[in-house]
Amino acid sequence: MNLIHPSRFWREAIAIRGSVLPMVLPYVVIFGVIATILREISRYLESEHQIKISLEVTLYEIIGAALGFILVLRTNAGYDRWYEGRKLWGGIVNQCRNLGMNCLAYAGKDPNWQRDFMKLVTLFPFTVRNLLRGQLIPEEAEKILGQEDLLSLKQFPHPPSFVLMKLAKLLMKAKENGVIDDFAFLNLDQERARLMDHLGACERILKTPLPLIYSIEIRRSIALFLFILPLALLHRLENDWQTAFLTMMVAYVLFTLEIIGIQLQNPFAAEHLSALPLDDICKNIERQLTGAMPSENKT
Repeated sequence: MNLIHPSRFWREAIAIRGSVLPMVLPYVVIFGVIATILREISRYLESEHQIKISLEVTLYEIIGAALGFILVLRTNAGYDRWYEGRKLWGGIVNQCRNLGMNCLAYAGKDPNWQRDFMKLVTLFPFTVRNLLRGQLIPEEAEKILGQEDLLSLKQFPHPPSFVLMKLAKLLMKAKENGVIDDFAFLNLDQERARLMDHLGACERILKTPLPLIYSIEIRRSIALFLFILPLALLHRLENDWQTAFLTMMVAYVLFTLEIIGIQLQNPFAAEHLSALPLDDICKNIERQLTGAMPSENKT
């Protein structure tokens, strides 16, 4: 079985949209220019003053291997954060489904209460998405909440917590009115509490990026390595123009790994190429729960 179709391979290999090339290209060009300048300086010193600039390639092989290893570690650390974020959102999907299905199973006496409960469950992932992206109240809230609750939501400092609080109040009301029994109440409330756990873990990823000193030292190492690399390539290539070309190729690889590591740190940012498809996930939850929701004409 051919896992990668040839046409897809070449289409993705030369793709510009969705790649980091536009981000790294300015840096690649800058170091190509620096390599060209250093080559010309070397030519001048050698022709006018008989001074030959040359550095051992072996030293750069060792440093380059170490730098590549560090960048791969950073990329892996970023991917761990991305993958953890995806698992947490998978948990949110499952918990919303569990709440919806258990609501239908345990509260069949009151379809109106079921609709109110499931609408809030549907709203929860949208509020989490906007919170993680630093955005305003989702437009879905206007369709689900009444004017009074919508105003309260806008004034509440943490919208997802407001939705979970409303769910808790609905559960208490259903228990007091005999819509659900003690077992159903405990089951639904535990599922509700797990949503807060997933949200808290997402906020931990969002608010604890990799240490700044880590980024500073990696970028400093990349800059120094690429700045001096042309000196190791001079007089070792058949054509002098190859010095700038090889420097740019190495710069492309290093900066690509650097940008990928940065992008993976925050899997929730909509503008990142590696962002999780939170819009699709939220709409999928909405579609599933809305499809299972009791119709309005039921009493």
